[in-house]
Amino acid sequence: MKKITTYENKKILVLGLAKSGVSAAKLLQELGALVTVNDFKQFDQNPDAQDLLSLGIRVVTGGHPIELLDEDFSMVVKNPGIPYSNTLVQKALEKGLPVLTEVELAYQIAECPIIGITGTNGKTTTTTMIGLLLNADREAGTARLSGNIGFPASQVAQESEAADDLVMELSSFQLMGIETFKPEIAVITNLYEAHIDYHGTREEYVKAKWNMQKNMTSSEYLILNWDQEELRQLSKTSAATILPFSINEKVAGAFCEEGKLYFKDDYIMEASELGVPGSHNVENALAAIAVAKLKGVSTEAIRETLKRFTGVPHRTQYVGELNGRRFFNDSKATNILATEKALSGFDNEHLILLAGGLDRGNDFDELVPFLIGLKGIVLFGETKDKLNQAAIQAGITSIVLTENVETAVKEAYDFSQKNDTILLSPACASWDQYPNFELRGEKFMQAFQQLKQKEK
Repeated sequence: MKKITTYENKKILVLGLAKSGVSAAKLLQELGALVTVNDFKQFDQNPDAQDLLSLGIRVVTGGHPIELLDEDFSMVVKNPGIPYSNTLVQKALEKGLPVLTEVELAYQIAECPIIGITGTNGKTTTTTMIGLLLNADREAGTARLSGNIGFPASQVAQESEAADDLVMELSSFQLMGIETFKPEIAVITNLYEAHIDYHGTREEYVKAKWNMQKNMTSSEYLILNWDQEELRQLSKTSAATILPFSINEKVAGAFCEEGKLYFKDDYIMEASELGVPGSHNVENALAAIAVAKLKGVSTEAIRETLKRFTGVPHRTQYVGELNGRRFFNDSKATNILATEKALSGFDNEHLILLAGGLDRGNDFDELVPFLIGLKGIVLFGETKDKLNQAAIQAGITSIVLTENVETAVKEAYDFSQKNDTILLSPACASWDQYPNFELRGEKFMQAFQQLKQKEK
């Protein structure tokens, strides 16, 4: 990593821990900063804070005392999950302190190029695809996944070398906290309404996403979903070199035409050869192909890698087959749009959907057209009654209401037949019954394995 002197003897407050906060605190200490960490969780229940204290880092736990800012801090590094409405964050901004995320630190110390990926849906799949493609026939260095995908950017940046690439998944929360951050290549998969509870309005959410390109110049590439008019219009405001991708028309980038994927004039592969189903995954693949081609990856390596790619955990992940029924885990589908995208990849006539979860006050009317023709639906969680109404509107005749994901697997199997597909794609967050979508997906896969053992 670059040995920068920016933070030597500077007092810096790291607000909030988890993986990114711990990584930021350790990095700042190594860079010579005088670090104070503040986390809401009590010290005796906070192993991260205990670990940092053992390293000589000052920790303040059990709340966010506003009087902390009476000290002469130069900067705040904020955990992305802490909203800007937090009183301590508000006070820091009023005092004119920079409030950054550890993504900014990662950029400042990284010796290698950064490829940034953001968007409402498809970020993780696209990031994973890009990582695999850039490592496919690589002669030097490694493409390293980082950011919102689960590996703190500032930690991975410390470990990277000049010959590497940082393939960085970025959330809107992270992108609000950048100052000089500039990727060599940026990807925006799509923009839909999301995280309004955090951002306040759709406009602020889009503004946060678009922040990724604010420092880019014509020397850097911005890869955009050209099927979205909003991104076409936004592209006119960017200094970056625009490279479009589209599943609907031929563009001067990556596109799909008559079921074939191209990059400019080069034929890449058949869309049907992709290892993951659905038009949304064609979009993800086109974005990844554009990055790979810019980085010099061969067409043969792209084709073979994307053929073998079968998804990432909890994103339309193929789980297995039991007596002719295929099971897919799409627990990451925490909103209606994500479930709509997942449904587009399957034949409804032979599809049983498992859905439900946290009730955020919305109805499911916009999901109804995508439910039409489903063989069956099994519903659970706080939203099962609302989803039941949507299923009735869609004319589904086989509707089962059950307790949770685990019981839903057995219910779906019981009325399924050979050649059917059972898909968990909840259209809701998990927090009514599970602490995160990952655990919900794990429970689904465990239930499948238990059913498999029983049916043997």
